[in-house]
Amino acid sequence: MMELFKGKKGQGLSLNVIIVAALALIVLVVLVLIFTGRMAVFTDGIGEAGQAQITKYRITYGDCRPSLSSEQAFLNDMSRAKDDSDNQDVLEIEAAEEFEEIVSDCRSAGIDENSCESVSGCKWK
Repeated sequence: MMELFKGKKGQGLSLNVIIVAALALIVLVVLVLIFTGRMAVFTDGIGEAGQAQITKYRITYGDCRPSLSSEQAFLNDMSRAKDDSDNQDVLEIEAAEEFEEIVSDCRSAGIDENSCESVSGCKWK
């Protein structure tokens, strides 16, 4: 039986196979990093939806505008909506409607500083 293996060299992986396997592993690691990084960017993008809405509303503000606390309350409502995937759309619509009402109240009261600041949730410029 020993005579069968006498003339054979040791069986093993060639250097080329080892190099190709190492390169494939590196490519896989890079792909995982790229896709997990992109998923984080996507998640951040969803979180910025409320901020994008605020920016859209700010374009329509006049001199009398919602206070920072009103804006922050809206952002908090949008964040809570994002966390509740079952009711996300409904909660986002409710948050937007409430904030639009504040924006409308501020616009209506925006004649001068005193009338603006007499409305709850509004500030002058």
